[in-house]
Amino acid sequence: MESAKPRSLFRKCAETTSHATGRPTAFFTACALVVIWAVTGPLFHYSTDWQLVVNTGTTIVTFLMVFLIQNTQNRDSEAMHLKLDELIRATKGAHNALLDLEDLEERDLDKIRADYMALARSAREAIQQGKVDTGRDELKGSVTSRAGRQKE
Repeated sequence: MESAKPRSLFRKCAETTSHATGRPTAFFTACALVVIWAVTGPLFHYSTDWQLVVNTGTTIVTFLMVFLIQNTQNRDSEAMHLKLDELIRATKGAHNALLDLEDLEERDLDKIRADYMALARSAREAIQQGKVDTGRDELKGSVTSRAGRQKE
C-alpha cells in the first residue's frame, strides 16, 4: 500500500542509513578501520591523541546510531502491532479486547497473562488425557480497554 503522505527527511535518512549500516560491507569496513587504527598505534607512540581519535569517533557513531535504531524499532513495532491487531480482528472467536494490550497497565497484563497460563495448563492436561487442546475457552478475567471500559 502506497502512503499518501511523503516520507520525512529524517525517515528517508534513517532508512537509508539503517539499510547501509546493516550490510556486511559496513561491518567489514568498521573492522578494517579498527585494524588500521590499531596498526597505527606504534607510529603515534600510542599517544592520547591516537586514543582520542577512536574514542571520539566511536562515541559519535554510537550516539547517532541509537536514534536511528530506535526509529527503526519504533516503526517495526508499530507495524507489527497493527498486523497482529488485524489478525485478531479478522479471526472468528478471537478476543477483540486484546487489540490494545500494549496500552494496558502492567497489572492488567499480568491478569491476562495468568488467564492464558491457566488455559495452557488446561490444554497440556487435556493432551495428557488424550483429548484435544483446541477448545475455545473464554478468558476468566476481564480486559480493560484504553477507554477504561470493562470487557468480559
